[in-house]
Amino acid sequence: MSDDHPITVTPNPHRIRVVLGGVIVAETTRALTLREAGLPPVQYIPREDAEWDLFAPSTRRTRCPHKGEASYYGLTAGGVERADAVWSYEDPLPQVAAIRGHLAFYPNKVDAIEEFKD
Repeated sequence: MSDDHPITVTPNPHRIRVVLGGVIVAETTRALTLREAGLPPVQYIPREDAEWDLFAPSTRRTRCPHKGEASYYGLTAGGVERADAVWSYEDPLPQVAAIRGHLAFYPNKVDAIEEFKD
């Protein structure tokens, strides 16, 4: 992390729900919000708050110089199948270590990523 590429990871106090094919695939009140430089915020959801049987590991891997190597997962729910819809950092770099064990979802590959401010 550098001054020209700031990253923050903070607990999100709200309920986050991810839906695909009309099915809730993940829901938590323990999400982490990652804000990176000028990019939109990303919600990272603990794996244990996801319907893990709907996920399938992918062979895709990418490397981010600020977070480390990302692994990907396909997602199938409600008759809808989306390849590489989810990513996770199995061994993130120290400055973002909090996202280990969490999942993030591409907004354009799921029906919704909802935030409830109840």
